[in-house]
Order: sequence, then structure tokens, then C-alpha cells
Amino acid sequence: MSMAKRTGLRVAIVHYWLVGMRGGEKVLEELCRLYPQAVIYTHVHAPGSVSPVIERHEIRTTFVARLPFARRLYQSYLPLMPYALEQLDLREFDLVISCESGPAKGVLVRPDALHVCYCHSPMRYLWDMYPEYKRSAGWLARKLMPLLTHHLRIWDALSALRVDRFVANSHFIAQRIHRVYRREAVVIHPPVDVDRFTVGGERDDYYLVFGQLIRYKRADLAVEAFNRLGKRLVVIGEGALADELRRQAGPNIEFLGRQPDAVVSGYLQRCRALIFPGEEDFGIVPLEAMACGRPVIAYGRGGALDYVLPGVTGRFFHEQTAEALAEAVLAFEAEESLFEPAAIRRHAEGFSAERFRREMEGFVSGLLAERGIQAPAADQ
Repeated sequence: MSMAKRTGLRVAIVHYWLVGMRGGEKVLEELCRLYPQAVIYTHVHAPGSVSPVIERHEIRTTFVARLPFARRLYQSYLPLMPYALEQLDLREFDLVISCESGPAKGVLVRPDALHVCYCHSPMRYLWDMYPEYKRSAGWLARKLMPLLTHHLRIWDALSALRVDRFVANSHFIAQRIHRVYRREAVVIHPPVDVDRFTVGGERDDYYLVFGQLIRYKRADLAVEAFNRLGKRLVVIGEGALADELRRQAGPNIEFLGRQPDAVVSGYLQRCRALIFPGEEDFGIVPLEAMACGRPVIAYGRGGALDYVLPGVTGRFFHEQTAEALAEAVLAFEAEESLFEPAAIRRHAEGFSAERFRREMEGFVSGLLAERGIQAPAADQ
């Protein structure tokens, strides 16, 4: 029996929006397993867009869901989301867990309720990545953003005071939480479905880029570096930069677009190494490659610092340039025989979903115990 059932706790989970299954929804899915009776609150829900584990829960939406074309244009309603959160009545709940990378933590809870925020990142488009988002916005949005984001930043910083404890998905995000909110955060890495992957057989002679082809993920660095090297690169994924990258790429670079999970797993198993050139909050894909026993060549900033072990699970390049990446690939090849697939796989297993549930449940139970609420361990 779950912790919530045993203790009679009323639990609410607040998630920014439910329109697809990405890393944030994978965290939500494991929280749903921990708290099977929890009620989920979100701004917009597209039924069928998330896993059955999530869909089985009662899902309540804010008034944003009733606005025109909300399932498609939900991000356009960002300025209204703080107000929408504050209209939610959460007085029935003893424990509130907010999942934050969009607006979620600004809910109002009872004075004696516990509010824990699992933070993937303070909203990037308000803080450190604001200039980039502004440059890529349309003409009207660029005109409106300075005023709107100014007020949203004030709300975002003040609403952090409503959270009892923060949990960060990486040490990089814990630093960002401290810089933006002046709050400390415990680090609990997000769940990785390592059991979905196995160490493959024969290695093939290609490197792999896998993920969304959008600007901050910097697939352009991989294309430029491998144009110089003349080595084979396979790119799996789609996004706004796909056509531009295809035009830039030489004949040694192959674009496969979006692929089903089984195909992706096969490419992960057989690649020489995964190329990970962006600065990510955490980054699930490198650990999926490691679960296949494959090393990772990553930019040495962000969440990758938490799991890439130089000489064991991969190596870093420390300038975000094509030249530095090309040099890292050549250095990797000089020591490639040192990377043991079994050791890389064992390291990835330390980031499993079971580990996430155990650490998250233990942390929350400890906070509840401080308030005199007995919280037995949840079933795994």
C-alpha cells in the first residue's frame, strides 16, 4: 500500500502542462507511482498525450484550459498563468508537490501543508536565456516581452517564498535556484528508464546526435565539427533547425528525422559515442546512451557534469566551439579502448527510476516527520 493510502495524506501534484511525454512528464510519472491517489493540477491537458500512469489520476485544469486554442497556444497564455495558479483551492491537501520549469510553484496552500517543489529549472525564458528567447520571438512578442517578463520575474521570485523545500534535478540547477531565488535545494536526479536499454553487440563506425534540433542544443556544432573531421555522423531528431543543418552538412552526415524507440535504441547501442554539445539542465539522452554501454562526448557545463566521468563514461570539451568538439573526438579515439561498456552501464544504473522514487520518498517522508506526520515507506 502506498504512503498516501497508509497515512491518509491528501496529495496534490502541480505540473505546468500536460501536452506530451518529455523529461518533466517522466518525473511526474514516477511521482504518480509514489502517490497513486494524488490529484494532478495543470494549466492545460490534452487527453491521451501522456502515459496511462498519469492519465489514471484525477486531472484538474486551471481556467487557462478553457481559453481559445489552449492545447496548441498554451505558451501564449503564460502571462495569465500566475493568476490562474492563485485561483486554485488546495485547502484539502496536506502535501503539495509542484513540478517546475514553467509556472507551477505559485499555488497557495494551507499554512500547515507541506509544499515541495521539484525544479527542472527556473523559467529559462525569464532569466538566463531571456536574450536568446527574445531574439527568436516574432516582432510583436519582442515588443511586449520586456514589460511582461519584468512583472513575471517579480511574481516568479516572490512565489519561491511559498515553497517549503526545493529539489533540483542537478547541481547545475541547484546553483541556478540559489542565484535566482536565493534558496538552497537538495539534488535528486530525475529518473532514467535504464531497463529499456541493453548493452548491444558489434559497434559500428559512426557517432550519434539524438534530440530536438533547436538552437540551444547546438547540433550545429556537431555538424560543423564532423564536416571538418570527415567522419560519419548520424543525426536523429527533428526541429526548427533541421532543414538548415541538412544544407550545411557534408555527405558523411546522415539525417534520419524522428525515429521509433526501438530504432533509436539500436543506434545508441552501436554508435562509437554519443555527441552531446548543448548546455542542458540535466540531460536524459546521455544516460540512455550509457545504459547501452556507450560513452558520451559532452560540453563540460550544465547537468552533464553530474554523470559524465572523464576516462570512464566519456570525456568533455570545454569551449562550445566546433574546433574544441573536433579535438575532443580525436582525443576520444586515442583512448577509446579504455571505455568498458559494462562499467558505463553500471554507472547509468545509478540513475534508475527506482532510485528516484526511493530518494524522493525518503526526502518527503523526512520533511513530513519533522511536522509530526508519520510517513511509512511507499511500495516501489
